[in-house]
Amino acid sequence: MTSKQFKIYLRLHWILIAIIGVSVLILLSIIILSIVGFGAFMSLESFYKKQMLASIPLSIFLYLFVGSVSAAISTFIFVWFIYGGGFSSLGQKKVKTEEVNIHWTDVVGMEGIKKEIWEAINLIKDRAQLKRIGGKIIKGIIMFGPPGCGKTYLAKAIATETGLPFLAATGSEFVVMFVGQGASHVRTLFKQARTQAEIYGGCIVFIDEIDSLATSRGVDMGFGGTMSHNATVNQLLTEMDGLDQKKDLNIIVIGATNAPEAWIDPALMRPGRFDRKIYINRPGLEDRKKLFEFYLKKTEYDPSISLDVLSRRALWFSPADISDMVREASLIAIRNKHEKITYKDLSEAYDRVTFGLKSGIVLNDREKVWTAYHEAGHAIVAFLIHPTDDVIKASIVPRKGYLGMVFSRPAEEVYTRNKEYFLADIKIALASYAAERLKFGTTCSGVSGDFNNAYSIAHNMVWRWGMGDSGLLGDQHSMENTSPYGGTSPSSLSEKTREILDYDTQKILGRCLKEAEEILTREKDLFEHFAQELLKKEELEYDEIVEIFKKYGKERPQNEAPYSKPQDI
Repeated sequence: MTSKQFKIYLRLHWILIAIIGVSVLILLSIIILSIVGFGAFMSLESFYKKQMLASIPLSIFLYLFVGSVSAAISTFIFVWFIYGGGFSSLGQKKVKTEEVNIHWTDVVGMEGIKKEIWEAINLIKDRAQLKRIGGKIIKGIIMFGPPGCGKTYLAKAIATETGLPFLAATGSEFVVMFVGQGASHVRTLFKQARTQAEIYGGCIVFIDEIDSLATSRGVDMGFGGTMSHNATVNQLLTEMDGLDQKKDLNIIVIGATNAPEAWIDPALMRPGRFDRKIYINRPGLEDRKKLFEFYLKKTEYDPSISLDVLSRRALWFSPADISDMVREASLIAIRNKHEKITYKDLSEAYDRVTFGLKSGIVLNDREKVWTAYHEAGHAIVAFLIHPTDDVIKASIVPRKGYLGMVFSRPAEEVYTRNKEYFLADIKIALASYAAERLKFGTTCSGVSGDFNNAYSIAHNMVWRWGMGDSGLLGDQHSMENTSPYGGTSPSSLSEKTREILDYDTQKILGRCLKEAEEILTREKDLFEHFAQELLKKEELEYDEIVEIFKKYGKERPQNEAPYSKPQDI
């Protein structure tokens, strides 16, 4: 231990050293007093000596027992009520980078993000170069993105790559019972970070789910919770860029959250605190392909499996979803006694990840027939008219509370949608209602969810996106007056305007229902055949669906079959 480290150790543990010193002095005093007392004891008469000797064991037992119990109770109360409940240290354990063991090459599926953050890593590692050009170290990096997209994984890779001490905490650990405890925990965390930075030349503080700690400050309503939160945020602001902080300490705070950026306190988002904002989205087509390759390499799998097909099928999957799908496929392969993971295993795993496990609901014959024609209506209209989405699965096997489903996906990511897209979605949703009326002459309660979906789309088309026939423009919902205490106050829209908007919404719904009925009537033979195939097989995959439509001379505009499985499997 160097003299510098010894001084830091003394500064960090001076209370413990003082307690040990005082304990030694007390022990020496007791020994000296015992010697003096023993001399006095020897001068006593024999009767008193025997009486005192007889009482010594009981006295020692009482002193030790009462003292130990009192000390234990006092320590428990002190730690529990003063330091936040429990003996575990809050976000103060240093995680060794060699134990993290996630390297930069292990981060796949986010190549664009890696390029953006590599510069920050170099600045953390090479402070000498930064000082030569007169720059300042990065104080903080905050990562936004949906769950399962690799924010925590990326932070671990940064820690391994830089080789610096890594202190980890979660935002919820700073939400405590008593006012001031959260701020105290922040101070303790950064005190340890400064100590590590002095010893090792730098330190990384990672706060996961930082929105629990760093949401915008507000006015306390009299219950003390907001006051405590404000104090915690203020302490974090001070620790990251306060007047009393040493400017040469290489401490970097990395935050990660699933919450929107608007939720985070603006003072934390300014330069000098969280200097870099990293936006992590779900991986695109090429990144999904690399992720499947990465996870499948850790398993035994059939080499004929097409990664292109898998990556197209897993549209909007997060890295965690892809990892879960491969893991689930390995379990299915073991259950089916396969030597290697097959395409069929992966397809079944995809269904479990996307649609959930098959439920234990058993449909009677009448319900099966009704559900088959209901889903056939969705499938026929979706296949024939949707501008981007392919029907990749139809099922009458109950899952997630649904008696059946038709699942559609575009061949690639779609980020903007036009009026034709929304109209197609409405027609597909209402096709189940049209199919039931066409086949049975009546309808059932199963159309409730479809009605909700169709009405929601039509409502937004008219009220938000200016797509109604009347030509009323603007986001009409912006005229709704939101109360700061929740709910809404009376709308600024006139009754006439609301009537026009409601009329436009119903007009869209009525027109779409009519077109769905016309399609199903025109394709009655295809509709009947599709429903019967569903009843026979219960689940139809993409290739089977395409073949059914080919029999009736119907094909999608796309020449390729993006969801087809390889022909040799």
